[in-house]
Amino acid sequence: MKIGVLKEQLPEKRVALTPEGVKSLKSLQCDILVENNAGASAYYTDRQYQEAGGMPVSRHEVLTGSDMILMIQPLADNLLEQIAPACIMIGCFNPYQNEVFLKKLQQREVTSFSMELVPRTTLAQAMDILSSMATVAGYKAVLEAASSFPRFFPMFMSAAGTIKPARMLILGAGVAGLQALAVGRRLGAVVEVFDVRSAVKEEVMSLGGKFIEVEGAKEDAAAGGYAVEQTEEFLKKQGELIHNHAVKSDVIIATAQIPGKKAPVLIKKETVNAMNPGSVIIDLAASTGGNCEYTENDKSIVVNGITVIGKSDYPSDMPADASRMYNNNMINFLKLLINQGGQLNLDFTDEIVKGTCLTHKGEIMNERIRSIVTSNK
Repeated sequence: MKIGVLKEQLPEKRVALTPEGVKSLKSLQCDILVENNAGASAYYTDRQYQEAGGMPVSRHEVLTGSDMILMIQPLADNLLEQIAPACIMIGCFNPYQNEVFLKKLQQREVTSFSMELVPRTTLAQAMDILSSMATVAGYKAVLEAASSFPRFFPMFMSAAGTIKPARMLILGAGVAGLQALAVGRRLGAVVEVFDVRSAVKEEVMSLGGKFIEVEGAKEDAAAGGYAVEQTEEFLKKQGELIHNHAVKSDVIIATAQIPGKKAPVLIKKETVNAMNPGSVIIDLAASTGGNCEYTENDKSIVVNGITVIGKSDYPSDMPADASRMYNNNMINFLKLLINQGGQLNLDFTDEIVKGTCLTHKGEIMNERIRSIVTSNK
């Protein structure tokens, strides 16, 4: 089997497969075609790929000569047209928000796997792209907040007086939120965390955070660890509690998202207007609308002295390690699709393979995506 690796288009700096990943796939008797300079933005050279057993070639050769193509972002239309329908595509295709690309995959009857759809189960943890990238995002978000905040994070006691520690509020205790909590605590901030899922309370407290809880939250074990939509009564109580804690906070890291839905608005304009000047809000949910009413995706704005940063692509700002983590997840997933002789083995009785498959023979395979597309018609 020939596996191709594409160079991503800026601003994406990550690469889907590192030289270490090439070695792993070579051990499965696969030939690896790597687009020239595919890893340059992530600080992996063509020489490293060659030494690992990869073959640097042109983009056209990757697109037309591969049985399987690995990528991160969806292909542009002119590139999608160049691949054969029998070629398998694996990447992050954002099917919840990119229905146009999804339809094109169906029309070309391409077999595609979208790594965001990996089931969030114990067996699939080693393939969980969302958790890996959320780890990067949570880490980087706190560092940017610390850099933008005009005061110290930790408490300082000196002859010049005592500096109080910064107060941080994290909305959402998923992987990104917990990582932000850990980093914020290391930097010396006092951290509060809000989440509608009571199951995360113990994790928050074990990392040194204070858990903010609103009684009456609706939870769903079938949601795969995500939050679910809440009742109007609960949302009212939640809004009041978040407002009261937000106006006392110096830094807010917002991470709350619901798959297939617009991000819940948790920070109203009146809340931001009541915060102290110099405060910072980092909104990791910016690409799905944002948790803050002022958020603009991929923009940093200042409102009444409050800095609001809408950014969902922090992993691209740490391309070397983010690519290494993405690579490891990808290799673990590919071992389900490729046998030791380098032959393709699509086993749709495997819940991970079936759950991650986006399209096959013109059909949408993932049940959640299929239901969303059907409901939108």
